Amino acid sequence: MKKFYLMLMLVVGMVVLAACSSGDEEASEDSGSEGSSSVDTITAWAWDPAFNIAALEKAKEAYDGDGEYEVEVIENAQDDIIQKLNTGLSSGTTKGMPNIVLIEDYRAQSFLQAYPDSFYPLTDVINSEDFAEYKIATTSYDGEQYGVPFDTGVAGLYVRTDYLEEAGYTVEDVTNITWDEYIEIGKSVKEATGKNMLTMDPNDLAPIRMMIQTNGSWYVDEDGSTPNIAENETLVKAFETYKKMMEADITKVVSDWSQFVGAFNSGDVASVPTGNWITPSVKQAAEQSGQWAVVPMPRLDMDGAVNASNLGGSSWYVLNVDGKEEAADFMLNTFGSNPDLYQTLVKDIGAIGTYSAAAEGDAFAAEDEFFNGQTIIADFSKWTEEIPGVNYGLHTYAIEDILVTGMQDYLNGTELETVLENVQGQAEAQLK
Repeated sequence: MKKFYLMLMLVVGMVVLAACSSGDEEASEDSGSEGSSSVDTITAWAWDPAFNIAALEKAKEAYDGDGEYEVEVIENAQDDIIQKLNTGLSSGTTKGMPNIVLIEDYRAQSFLQAYPDSFYPLTDVINSEDFAEYKIATTSYDGEQYGVPFDTGVAGLYVRTDYLEEAGYTVEDVTNITWDEYIEIGKSVKEATGKNMLTMDPNDLAPIRMMIQTNGSWYVDEDGSTPNIAENETLVKAFETYKKMMEADITKVVSDWSQFVGAFNSGDVASVPTGNWITPSVKQAAEQSGQWAVVPMPRLDMDGAVNASNLGGSSWYVLNVDGKEEAADFMLNTFGSNPDLYQTLVKDIGAIGTYSAAAEGDAFAAEDEFFNGQTIIADFSKWTEEIPGVNYGLHTYAIEDILVTGMQDYLNGTELETVLENVQGQAEAQLK
């Protein structure tokens, strides 16, 4: 009996040890969400080797902190990053997730609101007041700062000065104007030169996005999820303006990126209203050097609208996994506080950051010969500070998919009120 009792105690002890060991392994596998663990290597996911990946490599060279770890940069297509994040975060596992990830500003809130515990708060790491104000609404949630604002999508109106002069206009005549004034100038330019004023892609509502942000509006309410379409006066004005441009016969219709770039490189259009990231593409036509200028974006003709808007842009986020402290340290000592890094990014990559202190550097004040000596980087930086902040919310692209069809209905004669009520109903039904 005594031997049997001893044997029983031995078996029980082995079971307890096995259970503890299993628990330790499970805790180790999911340890990303709690506690901390020092690591030797942190990983970062981003897309675009010539821009975002290159910026990370420059950041590695510029790091001036005390951390002793390697930074491994892994290139992924943006769509792949979105899919991998959704799959991993929704499953509750952190295995295979990076320490740092780049997320487009239009998509950020969908992740922060769906998986807030999966991201490491940076409220006490960086000073959000050091960055352009409009980026903070995008990169924060529920009182916490999660993102390190990166590049600005600040938009500008690129104009062919020779075409303007031929029509009797100067650069000053297209500076700080409304979209209605822009249309009238476009008619005159078309009459004088035979050139359209801009391109339009019927399946891309980027112009609508830029228009409504000039008046601090978006497709959703302040909660970031409730569709704000039918009663959105700013959106109504933007749709009306879009149709005016089409009916004025000043647009060249394109269907893809190649046709878009080809239109201004070949001299077929007199202006390009878009994000500053188009500058390298504009400069591809070297023979046009000295014939371009950049002025502030037109604004909607509404009280409160400003001549500043945004198209695109992204920010860096730290996931709540092992190595988050090292990742936060890397962010702090590069994109979070290093103005010299931003000088390098402008000179070597053409990336304009939203770190305010960097705007005082020489690279930002440099004259650009292609733009007839204009200090376009300094101008873009100034306009960045004037962009109205909006909550892009959870559904930018989902709502735009519905709006594209609505726009075609409107252009084909359906009453705008009916169009937007239909879009409102579809959005509410699909985005519950």
